[in-house]
Amino acid sequence: MGMPPVEHLHLENVLQTVCVLESVVLRCFGPEGGQVLFTRDTGQVMLSRSGMRILSALHLEHPLARMVVECVSKHSTVTGDGSKTFILLVASLLRMIHTIACKEPHVSRTYNSREAAEAAAARHLADKLLTFALEELDDLIAVGVVPYGCCLSWEDFTAKTQFPAHCVQKLLASFFHSRLGRTHCDFISDLTCDLLTHWKFKNEQPSLSLKFVHDNFHALHTPVSGFPVSYSRLIEGQVIHRDFATPCPQTDHQSVKAVVFTCYLHPKLLNAGEVLELGCREEGMGENLKKDRSIVQFSSWAERSLDCVIANLQSLGVSVVMSSVKQSAAVLALAAQADVCIVECVSEDELSLFAQLSGTRPVSDCWMIEPDNVATLTFCRPILLGAHRYVHVAFHENVMVKPCSLVICGPGEGQTDQYACALQDALRMLLSTLEPTTAATASKRTLHSNKSTSVYTGDQIRNVPVLEPGCVLPAGGTFEFLLSHALLQHDSISNDMNISNPAVSQLLANALLCVPRQIYSHSPQCFLHTQTRLLSFVQNNSHPFISASNQKHSTVLIQGQGKSQCPLEKFKQSIHCYRVADVSSEVFMLNLGLESVSCKYKLLLAVLQCVSNLLQVDTVLYTHTALRTQSHRLATISWEGTEDEAED
Repeated sequence: MGMPPVEHLHLENVLQTVCVLESVVLRCFGPEGGQVLFTRDTGQVMLSRSGMRILSALHLEHPLARMVVECVSKHSTVTGDGSKTFILLVASLLRMIHTIACKEPHVSRTYNSREAAEAAAARHLADKLLTFALEELDDLIAVGVVPYGCCLSWEDFTAKTQFPAHCVQKLLASFFHSRLGRTHCDFISDLTCDLLTHWKFKNEQPSLSLKFVHDNFHALHTPVSGFPVSYSRLIEGQVIHRDFATPCPQTDHQSVKAVVFTCYLHPKLLNAGEVLELGCREEGMGENLKKDRSIVQFSSWAERSLDCVIANLQSLGVSVVMSSVKQSAAVLALAAQADVCIVECVSEDELSLFAQLSGTRPVSDCWMIEPDNVATLTFCRPILLGAHRYVHVAFHENVMVKPCSLVICGPGEGQTDQYACALQDALRMLLSTLEPTTAATASKRTLHSNKSTSVYTGDQIRNVPVLEPGCVLPAGGTFEFLLSHALLQHDSISNDMNISNPAVSQLLANALLCVPRQIYSHSPQCFLHTQTRLLSFVQNNSHPFISASNQKHSTVLIQGQGKSQCPLEKFKQSIHCYRVADVSSEVFMLNLGLESVSCKYKLLLAVLQCVSNLLQVDTVLYTHTALRTQSHRLATISWEGTEDEAED
């Protein structure tokens, strides 16, 4: 048996593999980007602009390509955003690292070949980039980027004043624009704001509603295919995604009582041998008669037990039973006679949500039903959503929150699922934007391994907030322009003081500009004009690169009219300090909305970690498996397949 094939990777191989992925996401990147059409062998099609959805649908053979997509998936799971930008930045960084590594002098005594010397230089440069980002990037963003944005808080989602509510809507609209296109982004963003407003818990922290909706999203939304997106709406109460197994209860009275079962309503035959031991103990009878009498006695006992359970439910006034398991035909028949309605096979997520909203405990023993296990409902009735009939319940006198469910409509199943995924990712993005970011947690979330890692600076562990929570900037490359400018300023200061290698910050500054270049790819002049106007505004209105102790003023760059200034220290102490500048840059003329600084920061850390990991691989060892008997040296991309096939 021969040795499995081995592929020695060179820097060019890594770059070529990532460039293949880049060519795919470029089709749908930016405000002028289109949608990608996937066709399966069965003829089914999928149309999408979602970067993660497109990448996961590709049929990738090369392990490096799969590694990059896995890194993107890990990052998207945390922030819900940045999949396409992730690929663009990785490709841009690898191109620049390759250019610099090829220019490095090679020492033949140290390395066996020119390729080995270039790979070592590239790994060294990637490690320096990651170290620089972990140690200094947060400070550069805090001083060179954050002062030109505004900070939103949890309270702004339900604020009655127009300005913060407008900013939240712009943040969501910008996110949905990159996922769903321009047509429905405003409608979906308004629907998301309404959902969060309805789920505002009384006398609780505002962050609780967003976390609750995110954690229970699968149970809170119902996809409906065959209708326009504009038919999506909120409805009162909760939708249980099952139909009634017995006739639904009569709701002429004002309330309905329900109980949740996580068990069978009577003992189930699990082992015939054990069952036959019950019942007849007489001796001298035939074996067959003994078995028959045992079965008859057990059935009689089970029937009496079931009668007692149903009678207990009736005494408590219960008319609806939510069950996580499928009940027997005898249970359904007896429940129907007693006018007790049963809903079977309800998912664990929906039962958990039902228990939280009703304030009751599920019953795990059918003999231990108490009044505390009984929930009082305003109504329990069938509801027809699309082609399916579900159970619709509303809760009685919930003083904490008025629950509602989300109905998401779409022309087909693929589009409906796409809208639902985009909305859930938007919730992740909001959580990532509004939660405090620490250097340690940011690093742990972007390291793609099972080990937890902390960030060390000198002899101390950094575990303090590095960015103000809720900071947002105008979309359209503003973050990249500002951070690139800050990095170049840092480069010049480092040259004067001889304290750092300027190549690292300059490399990162140049790589960042690939994002706005692609945004304005339809007009290179627009890119240059926007960059010039933005940097001119920065230089004329504030001095963010001077020490904070000497800085007197800081100006915020937000779409609107008027201009005001306030001290930087006051800005850092209050996240409600909204300031507006009169700027006519193309960033605002395109009206691209807002984007999260925190998500951008985590994206950069994840990208640099991915680049460092990619360049650590120098050999690929191919093995034969039962499912795939041939290996290929080059990354191949097939447009025929979906994310389900990719998982297979």
